Amino acid sequence: MAYTNLEGRQELLDELEAAVDAIAIAVAELGEAYELLDEANADRLEEVLFRPATHASGRGKRTYTEFAQRHGFPPKQFPPGDTKHANGARGHIDHAIEALEGADHLLSDLQDGLLPVEVGDPEVRAGIAETRTLLGPLPSAARKLESLLGR
Repeated sequence: MAYTNLEGRQELLDELEAAVDAIAIAVAELGEAYELLDEANADRLEEVLFRPATHASGRGKRTYTEFAQRHGFPPKQFPPGDTKHANGARGHIDHAIEALEGADHLLSDLQDGLLPVEVGDPEVRAGIAETRTLLGPLPSAARKLESLLGR
């Protein structure tokens, strides 16, 4: 099916928005986990997960915003992510892992597709790649942190 550049750019923005929303959920879940951990583990979570996830969120939002501005789309306010009911810090970390992996999957599909090439620009492609690079190590780091909890 053929689409106009406007439709393609809107689709690209919609997919970016979905990924940014997933990262926001991960950040919110990590915040909930932080509140349930002892000080040492909370500090570790903040260093290896929360700060990097927040950085990835910021990069994703900036990619969205700059692309939207370059192509005349209205600005977007991204709400904080919602959390699920979880059984303790591990449950929140598990939800964060799911959200991070979901965001990476969305960005991977976007990056591997033709949309960013056909209707995008080098800056949006670089922003998607950088966001994925920031997300990449986080699920593994989260699992490692979980394995250390309670020790």
